[in-house]
Amino acid sequence: MRKQELSAFSMILAAFCLGTLATVTLSGCKPPTAVPRAAATSNTSGSNTTGSNTTVSTGWVSNTTANTTVAAETPVAEIPMPAEPETLELPAAEPVADTPAPAETETAETETTEPVAGTPEATAPAASEPAASEPAASEPVAKVAAKPAGDADTGRQSDATTLVAEYSDPDEVVAAGKDWPQWGGSRLRNNTPGVTGLPQTWNIGKFDRRTGEWDKSDVENIVWYANLGSQTYGNPVVAGGRVFVGTNNGAGHLKRYPSKVDLGCLLAFNEADGEFLWQHSSEKLITGRVHDWPLQGICCAPLVEGNRLWFVTSRGEVRCLDTEGFHDNEDDGPVKDEVAFVAELMLASDEGKAAVAALGEGKLSEALVEALATAGEEVSGDVKIEAVNEGASWVATGNFGGVDRSFELKKAGPRLSVFKNLGVSDKRDADTIWIFNMMTELGTSQHNMCSCSVTSYGDYLFVNTSNGLDESHLNLPAPDAPTFLCMNKNTGELLWQDSSPGTNILHGQWSSPTVAVLGGVPQVLFCGGDGWLYSFKADGGVDGQPELLWKFDCNPKESKWVIGGEGTRNNLIATPVVYNDLVYIAVGQDPEHGEGEGHFWCIDPNKRGNVSPQLAMKVEGDTRTEIPHKRIQAVEPENGEIAVDNPNSAVVWHYSLSDNNDDGEIDFEEEMHRTIGTCAIKDDVIYVADFSGLLHCLDARGENGQAKVHFTYDMFAQSWGSPLIADGHVYVGDEDGDVAIFQFGPQYNEPIEEINMGSSVYSTPIAANGRIYISTKDKLFAIEKQSK
Repeated sequence: MRKQELSAFSMILAAFCLGTLATVTLSGCKPPTAVPRAAATSNTSGSNTTGSNTTVSTGWVSNTTANTTVAAETPVAEIPMPAEPETLELPAAEPVADTPAPAETETAETETTEPVAGTPEATAPAASEPAASEPAASEPVAKVAAKPAGDADTGRQSDATTLVAEYSDPDEVVAAGKDWPQWGGSRLRNNTPGVTGLPQTWNIGKFDRRTGEWDKSDVENIVWYANLGSQTYGNPVVAGGRVFVGTNNGAGHLKRYPSKVDLGCLLAFNEADGEFLWQHSSEKLITGRVHDWPLQGICCAPLVEGNRLWFVTSRGEVRCLDTEGFHDNEDDGPVKDEVAFVAELMLASDEGKAAVAALGEGKLSEALVEALATAGEEVSGDVKIEAVNEGASWVATGNFGGVDRSFELKKAGPRLSVFKNLGVSDKRDADTIWIFNMMTELGTSQHNMCSCSVTSYGDYLFVNTSNGLDESHLNLPAPDAPTFLCMNKNTGELLWQDSSPGTNILHGQWSSPTVAVLGGVPQVLFCGGDGWLYSFKADGGVDGQPELLWKFDCNPKESKWVIGGEGTRNNLIATPVVYNDLVYIAVGQDPEHGEGEGHFWCIDPNKRGNVSPQLAMKVEGDTRTEIPHKRIQAVEPENGEIAVDNPNSAVVWHYSLSDNNDDGEIDFEEEMHRTIGTCAIKDDVIYVADFSGLLHCLDARGENGQAKVHFTYDMFAQSWGSPLIADGHVYVGDEDGDVAIFQFGPQYNEPIEEINMGSSVYSTPIAANGRIYISTKDKLFAIEKQSK
């Protein structure tokens, strides 16, 4: 039997992949270090275990009715919580050193960056009410609504059980094989695009590790590549002739933000040739790594519809952007003239003192002129200096970077900082439409990062807030803050919020929502940080509250949460997938917590109420009473508590262990381990990779109420991402940088090719418009079959 090895990593998720999560210490999670698998697991080749159509007995799916007295459910706080959420007025994060060029064996501990301090929050000016003829995207900036817009008289959106007007039909998106405009392609989240003509082999060539020069002598089927940051967990999205991907600032695409400055970056490239178009820059939160872990960047994938894009920033914001940036020569609103950092000098330095003295004389110092030039804002001609607050702030008007404009200069903390208002001349910057700051508006407190790949249903935008624990891994700073949101995607108006996980949040919350019409009812599926899957009616809610349809505990009742990943109770970081009106989801934990026991579920979404496999009961004499859920361990046998089969269970089948070779033992390859990856399903065949490096091939229908395993394949490297099923093949990446390619079908249990991408593949391969797109740790590749 193969033993599991604990591996440590640099986090999230993704969700989404998702992102990177962090290690558990009393001072907070630390970035991970890749630990090789045992020598016996050399990555030169993998191995597989064929299931021979094995059915798995779980003992969890019985619907035998028990004699139960069900008590009303009330959340139980197991740890002390503050009465009020923490505010954001915390000490600034300590500075960290410059980031070296990433090396293949570097660890996150050696990748440090220089933060930008003194930058004001980018706030939108108050917007006037638009004319009735203006498009929806020009409506007022994000705000909190007491009731859904247009619902004051009816209480609920008119007949929301019927289809709303959607931008695109999910089935048509998949079948077309063209754009892939969000994580999983559509709100169903199934990564199975109908793209044809894809290559099954390619060669990325060689890159000089010092200069970055590309040796193309051996290149095959690579159309273009683009430089990303030093760590990339975001999945690519392709829409409207552009490719979007989240990363950090290691590439330094903007002169005003050199690569040593740590940012969360959403990058836009030209789909045809990979030309850099624009970048949205999210500066690090002053609260530091408890909310915004160094170097993780943007770990989610955006949603794109037409010329609008929605995503969640590392600063806990939901943002709507113009996909064209400023290339359309318009500053779309209502957010206009957004404030942006340009340059800075330390006030205590000789250069800083000279700069302040020169400003007092109505001039720019040589050092300040040089700093502006370094930021791409070369000074040309005379500059007029006006004092706004004598000795503290000034306005400089002149020609900067070839554009006549004004800059604001002011003392901000220990720095003299320069700011500008973004506009049509700033082609390399993003054009923001609206902003909703979840931390300031709702009091959320994300653990280490905020990451959610949002999705939509008509005009509804669904978001997971990432609310979680603080650096102690014991305290929940914002117990009353919401976890799940529904917003108006056109205006950023908050329609409803829900905090169902309550004080039972185990760690962080980094999953992404899924929307499907199931049994004629539109449902939005949210994964809670308590390990429960929740379904709400996908409409505008009533008085700011959603309608809960059902909830499902994805962990055994006797499983236990232990700090650092030593326990058996898990989070939900993967994204639910809907296929043939059933829901599929796997459990997992922050990658830093290492390998462990996992579960994969197939769920019937047409039941209502608590549809978990089991109920937690307190036994007192002949009486069994249902007890509220508890965060650490739902059922404690030593306290007279038991788990009983739920007569209302929605389990179709469950997969955890499978004795594929019928030897009476469960080997390493016969176990579902933790995963942060999402499954992909086509023609009733499921592929899902776990964090221990196994690719599992299952039957989506199960067999006689049990899981049916076709095979497992050991990639001998941990997998963070999810499979791509396209053009009769399956593609899945791993931390060693290999992409394994299988012929699609349960009979094909060995890869036909394994291609190394030069650095770790933490994200998920996607396919669109005849190409495969793969983001590695530091590069994005466009791969297309080319004639020789």
